[in-house]
Amino acid sequence: MENSSSTQDFQGEPETSVDDFVPYFDSVFERFIGDFGWTQLVQSTVVLLSRFFDAQQTFISVYTDAEPTWHCTNHTATCNSSSCEVSNTIISDWGLQCASSFVRGLPASSFFMGCLLGGFVLATIADSSLGRKNLLLLSCLTMSMAALVTIFSPNVWIYSFLRFVSGFGRASIGASALVLSTEKVGSQWRGQMGTIAGVSFALGLLSLPGIAYVNRNFSWRSIYVWTSIPAIFYCLLVHLLVLESPRWLFLHERREEAMATLKTLVSRKHDSLDLSFPCIHINKETAKPTLYSSITTLFERKWALRRLLIVMLTGFGIGMVYYSMPLAVGNLGFNIYLSIVFNALSEIPSYIIFSFIISKWKRKGSLLAFTTLSGICSIMCIMNWKEINLGLELVSYCSACVAFIMLMIYTLELFPTCVRNTALSMVRQALVCGAVFSPILISAGRTNKMFSYGIFGMVILSCSVFVVFLPETRNVTLCDTIDEQENKERHVPN
Repeated sequence: MENSSSTQDFQGEPETSVDDFVPYFDSVFERFIGDFGWTQLVQSTVVLLSRFFDAQQTFISVYTDAEPTWHCTNHTATCNSSSCEVSNTIISDWGLQCASSFVRGLPASSFFMGCLLGGFVLATIADSSLGRKNLLLLSCLTMSMAALVTIFSPNVWIYSFLRFVSGFGRASIGASALVLSTEKVGSQWRGQMGTIAGVSFALGLLSLPGIAYVNRNFSWRSIYVWTSIPAIFYCLLVHLLVLESPRWLFLHERREEAMATLKTLVSRKHDSLDLSFPCIHINKETAKPTLYSSITTLFERKWALRRLLIVMLTGFGIGMVYYSMPLAVGNLGFNIYLSIVFNALSEIPSYIIFSFIISKWKRKGSLLAFTTLSGICSIMCIMNWKEINLGLELVSYCSACVAFIMLMIYTLELFPTCVRNTALSMVRQALVCGAVFSPILISAGRTNKMFSYGIFGMVILSCSVFVVFLPETRNVTLCDTIDEQENKERHVPN
């Protein structure tokens, strides 16, 4: 709903309630930081750099947990590590070559199970007491410290537990980073934040083959050292440089901090303008939500619950393809280093495509188009076309990348500030939930690709069709409270 009073001057306003003020605050926000300045660029870049380290820990198991290439030195020996020369992975280090598929896949599954639990536990903290910045810092520090301690693992069970802890910490990085960065820029720059996040993740994935190749003659533990220590230093950078979201500060009655943050973010041409706020009374239930009030709100409002279920179901299908494709490249019979490089490089054009279409295409249509393309190419990978299977896999993965970030932007536009981080975290949990089944399907797909690529394609196609029931959000202003969201949509039909 457009509020004509939202464009009035700041001075001399009468006392008003938060419900009247929120659209006014959004007008202030858009007016003063709608232009993308250097401060916003630095803030966004530092925040979204977290996705670089996120990618490393998400896909590190491709190399550390890989099935080694065995060269037997004793033709009469049974299967044991003393009779073979092998590459350095956890399989060779702990003699897991004859262990069950469950044991060998346990570390990767534990990581994604940690992501699931961490997402549900941490999802509401950023919307309640902790805030966006502090949750990002906590998540990154937990993930990186667990990764560093992993080098001391004496067996696969301790290793799996530490991977679980790393996944638990990693769970909220993507959501808190994207929400924090988008809440510091104007509406026309939201899509660009998604692009930066995607490129950062792609560069993190691209760095893994190089790190693994350099350390190919050393223990798998060295890969964790190379990835965890830089991530710990990054946490210090976040603590020192990153500002909290002004929207979140305002909703929590920290208006002076919100104003100071806006003044820091404001572009040079507005430096001389006054960023004063009227004296207002803020409803305490709105401004200081309890730990799980945001989840309660999402489940109490039928429209919010319906939207949440649809985007989560869509996320499940996208996540199965997005996370499974890089993990399953070994099934295609190509060089494992080059395959990951190709997958990482394919993310770069996917985000270039996204940045081009985000301001021109509608959210629903583009999301359906890329999920459909991804699903069809994934199913086609079951054919014995070795020459073009890698190409089909790359197209499927690239399309899933575009769909992934489009879903993230779409989700944050569908929900107001008071529940935005929670909703986005729930969607990310659905994405990760699709990845939990990946190790089992990939293992089964080694003998029959229908059980891997075929299922990946069918799941993303069937889960994405429900997007047609969502409202379109392109070019809409972000709402901050539930009441504002409902009032706007009551007066402006979708």
